[in-house]
Amino acid sequence: METIINQLFAGASMASILLMVALGLAIIYGAMGVINLAHGEFVMLGAYVTWALQTFLGIGLLPALPVVFLVIGAVGWLIERGIVHRLYRRPLDTILATWGIGIVLQQLVRMFIGPESRFVAGPEFLTGNVIIGNVVMSNYRIFVLLFAIAIFVATWALLARTEFGRKLRAVIQNREISECYGIRAERVYSMTFAYGAALAGVAGALIAPLVNTTPSMGTYLVVDAFLVVVVGGVGSIAGTAVASGVVGETTAFFSMLMNDTTGRIAVLVAIILFIRFRPAGLFPQTVRR
Repeated sequence: METIINQLFAGASMASILLMVALGLAIIYGAMGVINLAHGEFVMLGAYVTWALQTFLGIGLLPALPVVFLVIGAVGWLIERGIVHRLYRRPLDTILATWGIGIVLQQLVRMFIGPESRFVAGPEFLTGNVIIGNVVMSNYRIFVLLFAIAIFVATWALLARTEFGRKLRAVIQNREISECYGIRAERVYSMTFAYGAALAGVAGALIAPLVNTTPSMGTYLVVDAFLVVVVGGVGSIAGTAVASGVVGETTAFFSMLMNDTTGRIAVLVAIILFIRFRPAGLFPQTVRR
């Protein structure tokens, strides 16, 4: 029983990381129809901004989160205004452009910071574990899990309960009609892209103490995030949350039965079979017009 509970916690921890990375990805695609292959690099930049604040200014991880949110959001806004907004309704061009942006960002980090792994320390008061019998739970991973839930709730409230969310839903349903009512679709798109990028940056900051902070770290994370978005129903916020839990717990379960590598292969096969029979995902999103 202790082994099962430990694996359930490991799956929940993995799910929280997937949720934070995939949430911004789902918002950007659901609102704009943009498959952002540079999303993993926003995660990477968030980790490196946290490292820089910690190394050169002595700012801890938690106080750095608002700064990371603003900095990566600004980077996302500049990329959307400079490149992405010219490619709407040209999905293949958008995929190629964001893929190129991701490569450029990686190479810039390698040139100016270096390819070596960087260390980001977690908050001191979150070191240690909660031990109940033979069940061991990391304090920091518990915090990341709760923070991911808070991010999801805040994002849902932003989209469902604010004026910006109402404008965004109007643009998604029908851009032309919404513009007739005075809604500036381009501004909504740029803010949405910036918010999605900022979420990825915060995810990178929180993930940094758990993984190696390298220029290519986002590449590995974004693959799993894309799987989560597809399983949940592309563009569905609720589907992304549910799919994060399903993929995280399934990966932990298969890893317990086999090993990490074989478990990930088994999860990928399971996802392929799921998409074969339910291509729209768990929560199909209304088709964008």
